[in-house]
Amino acid sequence: MSRVDPARQDAQPAFVLHSYPFKETSLVVELFTREFGRVGVVARGARRPKSALRGVLLAFQPLLVSWSGKGELHTLMRAEWQGGYHPLRGLSLICGFYLNELMLKLLARNDAHERLFDTYAVTLLELEPGQNPAAILRSFEKSLLGELGYAVTLDRDVDSGHAIAAEQRYTYFPERGPVRREADAGRNGVELLGQTLLDMQSNNYSSPLTLQQSKALMRTLINHHLGEQELHTRQLLRDLQEL
Repeated sequence: MSRVDPARQDAQPAFVLHSYPFKETSLVVELFTREFGRVGVVARGARRPKSALRGVLLAFQPLLVSWSGKGELHTLMRAEWQGGYHPLRGLSLICGFYLNELMLKLLARNDAHERLFDTYAVTLLELEPGQNPAAILRSFEKSLLGELGYAVTLDRDVDSGHAIAAEQRYTYFPERGPVRREADAGRNGVELLGQTLLDMQSNNYSSPLTLQQSKALMRTLINHHLGEQELHTRQLLRDLQEL
C-alpha cells in the first residue's frame, strides 16, 4: 500500500462511493480509485441541469476520472462512464450501499488497494437477482479486512497452532482468532463450529449454519474495527432480510 497526494491525475479507473451537495451547484464526491484508493473531489457545477457530470457521477458504475489540486479535496476535471454494469435494484442496491459505507468508514484517503478495487468491481457484478447476497457480502467483508491488515484467521487454532477441525467447536476473539471452546468460551468471543471456519476459508456458504455463524463473526469483527462508528445501511438490511 502506498500513500500519495497527487497534484493531477488523468483517466483513473474509479467508482463513486458517496456524494453530497456542496454550495449551490456543486457536489463533494468520495471516489474509490484503483491506483489511489479513496479520493475526495469537488465536482463544480455538477448539480446544474445542463452539467456534463450530472448523469455520470452515479454509484456502482465504472468511471474514468481526472482531477487536480492538492490537499484533502481535489477538483474533479472530468468523468467518463465506462459502461457494462447492470443497475442494482432492491436488496442488491442496499447491499451495494452497505459495501460503500464500509469502505467510506474503514479506508483512509489516498491509500491504494488495487486488489480490493478489483474485488469490489467483481462483487458489484455478482449482486444480481438470483444470487445469494449474504454469501457475497461475507466474502467481500473478509477481503476488505484482509486488505486493511486485519486478516481473518480461519485455518488454525491460534493457541495450539493445530489445524481447524471441522467437528470441533471454537471461540473466535477479535484480537486473537479462533481457540478451542474451553475455559475461554463466552468471554467477548463468537462461538462457532470448525466447519464454519473451513467453509469461510473456501468461500463456501451453502450451509445455513455457516451463513448464520459467519454473519455473527463478521459483524463482531467489523464492529471491533469500526469502533464508535455506526453503519446506517445495516439497519436497512435488517429491515429487508436477515443477512
